Amino acid sequence: MLNVEPIVPFEPISTEHIPEGVTWAGQVKWDGVRVLTYYDGHEVRLFNRKFNERTFHYPELIDISAYCAADSVILDGEIIALKDGKPSFYEVMKRDGIKKQSNVDVVRKNVPITYMIFDILFLNDQWVTSSPLSERQKMLREVIKPTDYVQLVDNFDAKALYEVIKIQEMEGVIIKDLTSTYLINGKDSRWQKKKFYRDLIAVVGGVTLRDNIVNSLLLGLYDHDGQFRYIGHAGTGRLSQNDWRNLTKLIRPLVQKNMPFVNKPPRTTNTTWLQPKITVKIKFAEWVDGHSLRQPSIQGFVDVPAHRCVIEAN
Repeated sequence: MLNVEPIVPFEPISTEHIPEGVTWAGQVKWDGVRVLTYYDGHEVRLFNRKFNERTFHYPELIDISAYCAADSVILDGEIIALKDGKPSFYEVMKRDGIKKQSNVDVVRKNVPITYMIFDILFLNDQWVTSSPLSERQKMLREVIKPTDYVQLVDNFDAKALYEVIKIQEMEGVIIKDLTSTYLINGKDSRWQKKKFYRDLIAVVGGVTLRDNIVNSLLLGLYDHDGQFRYIGHAGTGRLSQNDWRNLTKLIRPLVQKNMPFVNKPPRTTNTTWLQPKITVKIKFAEWVDGHSLRQPSIQGFVDVPAHRCVIEAN
């Protein structure tokens, strides 16, 4: 596998102000799963940013010759799935969350994906991370052949794109300096992101039930002293009735008598407390008074260790 371990991809920093100038390009911030494709000329393997292998989750990407002409390559992109014509994290997690390889074919038919490729790190036995982004995009156009399930990400005027994103109520925009090299295992202001809505990964510390089925989640994050703090209560979002039923079964071994939060939630009547193990992606409008979420909405469950869900400055 190119004799290289899976790498941590270049990350954008958050911004409230879209930079201007001819060297800046805007791209859609896809509500999907970041996946890097590694091809050594013989074998294709896929890994997410947490180094979890995703090769068997997305078998349509294994025949790399169908969409890429390179002899060897490392590609960076986002795998998305659509719901009502828009990228949906909830939908793509039906694929990314598959536990048994025997289920892949069935889920694949129900949840088609698209790999949105936006960068190239390695091409034909050469690292290209020191080339400017404009050159790397040219390389991509030369070796990638778009298909029904593989597309190249386009550049737009960032401010105009953000206005479209707001109308469509999509996740946000990424603004990239076309002169930027690719920074492995880092982030800096050459890549920036402006979200239309905010999101985070939170930990479930308790639930409420209706008719013996979970109907809402009490959410928490760890502070920098390692204390587990309540941040909000979410009962709406993208979960189906079947998802709620499955969650009800999942929590049974996690039920505990004591409240796991160091700060008491405003409503605790009829709450079932849990060991903080289950993690979930939450969309929200803003932080209220710096410590609780306004309008939190459940987007889907994720495979992230609870201890990594830490309160950041906001």
